[in-house]
Amino acid sequence: MTLLPPDALADRLKAGLLSFPVTHFDADLQFDEARYREHLAWQAGFDVAGLFAAGGTGEGFSLTPAEIDRVVRVAVDEVADRVPVIAPATGGTAVSVAQAQAAQAAGASGLLLFPPYLTEASQRGLVEHISAVCRATDLGVIVYSRANAVLTDATVAEVAERNPNLIGLKDGIGDIEQMTRTYARVGDRLIYVGGLPTAETFALPLLQLGVTTYSSALYNFLPEFALRFYAAVRAQDRTAVYQMLNDFVIPYLDIRDRAKGYAVSIVKAGLTAVGRDGGRVRPPLSDLTDAELAELAALVDKVS
Repeated sequence: MTLLPPDALADRLKAGLLSFPVTHFDADLQFDEARYREHLAWQAGFDVAGLFAAGGTGEGFSLTPAEIDRVVRVAVDEVADRVPVIAPATGGTAVSVAQAQAAQAAGASGLLLFPPYLTEASQRGLVEHISAVCRATDLGVIVYSRANAVLTDATVAEVAERNPNLIGLKDGIGDIEQMTRTYARVGDRLIYVGGLPTAETFALPLLQLGVTTYSSALYNFLPEFALRFYAAVRAQDRTAVYQMLNDFVIPYLDIRDRAKGYAVSIVKAGLTAVGRDGGRVRPPLSDLTDAELAELAALVDKVS
């Protein structure tokens, strides 16, 4: 796939389901390129609008900058001719700028800008942080509002005004009033991506606030179920959505909520449950117990 102009990338991403592939590790917890390529090829075989390499579900927070660059380059090489690959920009401004430039050099289609690590920031500081990254690349940029970088509607409006290649806001908070204020103020200038853990839980109500797509962790191991769920959300088929919530998503959440970090760990366990070997997570995350994996596998069997 040739480089997509930011507006073309936005049009593509907002019209379909998005996913964050897991990053596979070997027995020594080193990047396992062969298994990652196999997973990406499988993921790209379904009707997904974009794949986000080395994101949250991909344990980007546990990867070195060199590993992030390698993961992005492998993803671009494997699937960018079929599906847009969105690369991460993480950490402080200088690191994020460097990663943005590396992502463009690697052939990524766009960028997801994560919050800066281990520090609080003012809204003014976040405006400058986002703007510096946008200036450093020609790629379309989606900014992730969560943790220590929760953006107000005024901040979103300002960064959208200052940076033509800012194409989207990913919401990791779920504050209905704030999303209403943001959409009322910014409208369709940006695309809005649901970014809460197990985003299916919030997908139907957030659709009313302009959030037309979301990142589905479930797509990693149940792509057909995830796509059926997304279609039901976009059709506003409440009966189908709540049936699938009751059949799988809510029992899945009950397992996910048993330990901190399980929002990522359970996705790799889900791959193992469907016979695709998700492998282990890196510390500081911890893997599901054998009993929890068996419980998840039984749940998966009901909807596979």
